[in-house]
Amino acid sequence: MIILLSKLAEEVKNTVVTTVKGADDVLDALRGAVKGQVVGLLRDVTDVATESLDSVVEVVGGAVAGAGELGASVVSVAKNAVVAAVSGVSEAGGNVLTAISKATHGAIVGAGDAGADLGEVAVSVVEGAMEVAQKVGVGTTDVVRESVVGVVHAADEIGSEAGSVVRKALLSAVALPHDLIEAAIKGVDEKKG
Repeated sequence: MIILLSKLAEEVKNTVVTTVKGADDVLDALRGAVKGQVVGLLRDVTDVATESLDSVVEVVGGAVAGAGELGASVVSVAKNAVVAAVSGVSEAGGNVLTAISKATHGAIVGAGDAGADLGEVAVSVVEGAMEVAQKVGVGTTDVVRESVVGVVHAADEIGSEAGSVVRKALLSAVALPHDLIEAAIKGVDEKKG
């Protein structure tokens, strides 16, 4: 199934690709561009509420979808885009946990658009969420729950096979806390069922 990017995601993709293409350090330039997009979108919102954080899905999704045009790995771009978006939301005073769920969701949508391995991307963005959360003082349990909710919901929207691939990848990833991943997936599946 092909996911079509929204108009905002397509604009972000084009902006990020134009800004980052040709940079000496593509991932560093990408982090700056994504963070700038998120902060810029949130700056105009007086109350950085959950609804205003919906744009994080679009920003991250657009950046990840443009990975191929940047000559960078979708997995690396996805992880760095999540880290940058969550950092931007934290800097703007927004809800970091909501940002994590939205950013990880957007990464899977963008990866689906780019035809990437969704399991690899899911593991990478959950790792990225855990890394950035430590820097902004959010607990691991909450971060894992919100990032797993984001990636699993996005994968399920793509299709049941994508959902299955993401669940299996998360559960088999050595670098992730298995008990927390398992509990988060169980919670998602119970709400779904």
